[in-house]
Amino acid sequence: MKTLVKILFVIFLFWMALGVYLRNTQHPKAEVVMGLGVFFMAFVLMPVFIYYRYRDGKYKKYIMNSKDTKKKTKLET
Repeated sequence: MKTLVKILFVIFLFWMALGVYLRNTQHPKAEVVMGLGVFFMAFVLMPVFIYYRYRDGKYKKYIMNSKDTKKKTKLET
């Protein structure tokens, strides 16, 4: 999974660089290439990365539950 995230990142980074190059050469489809690069990076790479980072339940230490909230309110009073 880690290699998939790295490969996707490199592909989309190359895609964005290609869009910048096409834009500098005044290619008519440059804006489309850049837009699709941003679109796929946001809707393909980001969900895969988020799934990879938080699949083992590492996010649970950042979630506040009712027990933590009650403890903090008791400590404040």
